[in-house]
Amino acid sequence: MHKKHLIHSLVKLLALLISLHFSGVSQAKEAIRIYKYNSVSGTTSFSDIEPINVYYEVVKLGCYACYLNSHIDWQKSKLYLDLFTDTINHAANLYQMDPAFIRAIIHAESHFDHQAVSKQGAQGLMQLMPATAKSLGVDDPFVAEQNIHAGTKHLARLLKKYHGNRKLAAAAYNAGEGNVKKYHGIPPFKETKVYIERVEILHKRYQKAAL
Repeated sequence: MHKKHLIHSLVKLLALLISLHFSGVSQAKEAIRIYKYNSVSGTTSFSDIEPINVYYEVVKLGCYACYLNSHIDWQKSKLYLDLFTDTINHAANLYQMDPAFIRAIIHAESHFDHQAVSKQGAQGLMQLMPATAKSLGVDDPFVAEQNIHAGTKHLARLLKKYHGNRKLAAAAYNAGEGNVKKYHGIPPFKETKVYIERVEILHKRYQKAAL
C-alpha cells in the first residue's frame, strides 16, 4: 500500500473512532463492529456500516485492558492454552521470555482476538501502536506471527530495561516508558494499576496451567 493511502486510511479510521466516541457508544459493553475493505481505488477503508457487494473483514474495536470495572473474575476466567502455541513458544525461546507471561499480556491486551483495535489505535493480539509496530518491522499487525514476535521483542526489551521487574515492564507496556520514568515507578493511573494486577493474575494462572 502506498504511504499516502495508508495515511488516508488511518485518518478515516481515527475520524470514525472519534465519531463513535462522541455518539455515546459504550466500549465497555462489547466490541464495536467495524468493517475493513478496499475501495475502488484500492485504498483500505473503514466503516461502521456493512459494505455491499465487496469483500470485507470485521475488525472488533475494544480495549480489554481499559475495562476498569470489568465483572470478569480473572481468577476463574477461561484460559486460552491452545491458541498460537507454536508462535508464542518460538518467540519465547527467541527472546528468552516466559511464554506464560507473553500469554498473559496477550490475554489482558486483546483477549486473543488477532483483529482487535483499541480506541487509541493499538492493533492485534499484543495491541501494538502503529509507530511501535513500524519500528519493529511489522508489515501487518493483524498477522498473529508478526504481532506476537514484535510484541514479545518489545516486552523483552522492557524486562531487560527494568531488570526483570514484570510489574514495571507491564506498566511501561501499558502506560509508556515515559510515564514510568516520570513517576519513578508505576504511574498512578487506575487503568495501569488494574492492568498490572490483571496481568499478574493471568501470568500465575498460565504458569500453573503449563506445569
